[in-house]
Amino acid sequence: MSTDLASATDPDVVLVGGGVMSATLASLLGVLAPEWSVTVFESAADVAGESSDAWNNAGTGHAALCELNYTPAGPDGRVDTTKARAINEQFQVSRQFWSHLVRTGLTGSPKDFITPVPHVGFVTGEQGRDYMRNRHAALSAEPLFAGLEYTDDPAELASWVPLVMDGRDPQEVVAATRSVAGTDVNFGALTRLLLAQGEARGVQVHTSQRVTDLDRMTDGRWKVTVADRRTGEERTLRTRFVFVGAGGGALPLLQKAAIPEIRGFGGFPVSGKFLRTRSPELVTRHQAKVYGQAAVGAPPMSVPHLDLRLVDGEYSLLFGPYAGWSPKFLKAGSVFDLPLSVKPNNLGSMLGVARTELDLTKYLVTEVLASRGAKHRTLQGFVPLAEQADWEMITAGQRVQVIKQDPRTGKGVLQFGTELVVGADGSIAGLLGASPGASTAVSAMLSLVERCFPDRVAARRTALEEAIPSYGRDLSRDPALLAAVREETTRTLELNG
Repeated sequence: MSTDLASATDPDVVLVGGGVMSATLASLLGVLAPEWSVTVFESAADVAGESSDAWNNAGTGHAALCELNYTPAGPDGRVDTTKARAINEQFQVSRQFWSHLVRTGLTGSPKDFITPVPHVGFVTGEQGRDYMRNRHAALSAEPLFAGLEYTDDPAELASWVPLVMDGRDPQEVVAATRSVAGTDVNFGALTRLLLAQGEARGVQVHTSQRVTDLDRMTDGRWKVTVADRRTGEERTLRTRFVFVGAGGGALPLLQKAAIPEIRGFGGFPVSGKFLRTRSPELVTRHQAKVYGQAAVGAPPMSVPHLDLRLVDGEYSLLFGPYAGWSPKFLKAGSVFDLPLSVKPNNLGSMLGVARTELDLTKYLVTEVLASRGAKHRTLQGFVPLAEQADWEMITAGQRVQVIKQDPRTGKGVLQFGTELVVGADGSIAGLLGASPGASTAVSAMLSLVERCFPDRVAARRTALEEAIPSYGRDLSRDPALLAAVREETTRTLELNG
């Protein structure tokens, strides 16, 4: 990696942001257009320091195995598996591409970034149990969720998640599903490995360099203005394609690019915190990721979960998230990020959300004002015998939820997901939003290359199918291919234990 802009020349592709999205796109371009020159600009002193950092996300490897908000129940109690199926399929695509990279020389062991961890969905109360039974019945009929277990037996649950069951009222109704096919992913480590592999084949990665402006030139190329954060020196480059994968910082840059497609989009920043313990006794007794249900009226971002993490060779547990609020779009951002993002073309969307998302506002105010004792009581609702002295509070990453204009009503809506924004001529694209983000990065970047470089996808389809065997096919409808993909990725990524 370099902090010297003197070595930067006009590349074919500029990737803004040194996170998992840019790293993934750089790797995909290595398959689709290995002859293209690619330059990455990261404003921090190192890559993967924002949302991709291991401590800034829960590293769940979202596959809808335990995340209950991906399987909503209708008024009749029937569980809709549509979103869960799509997310699981996207994660299988990520696993296939990572396996390809490992086979073709990704430095280090797969265990540096992915390890097996059971995923458990946990509920209480009779309504919760009814929902979980219906969820299990619906998901277990899907090939992607084969092997999903169900229990409402407290004794069996005590063997699955002892910390969650210890000290719990024996009369309380409990139920859970478990998949032993779950994983923990260190997206920070993965990002660094992907970019290191990219550098080995010629990708230029520049740190401490902030992209401050994007201007369309008359010849169709983009002028990229870059400022050295240490010296203040500015330089401009020209490129045929720009991807803005700067996390929360993507919105302001896309607004500066002034593409029509960004009109009406806004961002709502939410900060987060987790309680963390490194107690060997607690970590040894909780070998799973356990997701519960959000409180009535609370947004999906508030779903409580207790996650086993492996970061830099050390196991720990994270519990949260505890939401907060900051006007910054990045953890290392500015308090002016939010106000400066309000433009005439998105003011209506922003005001519309302010009027309609009263539950979210109430939730955030409650979270911000909650004392450390109140936060610990929330933990005890999940881990009844938790001792406050065993846990420390850490600040996680900033999430900027997408605000967009509903084309039917013209009103602003808050979107808890990701949104790929692509310019009409395919010369610029950016990714907005948050979870399940990193887990589905490969699918998101595949969508980008299909829209921006359809000719390259057609010309290199064989290479793409070698890297992702299920490309263009539906794993949920092809059990034989699904079995083959699972077997190969489990072996290559060393997920047998």
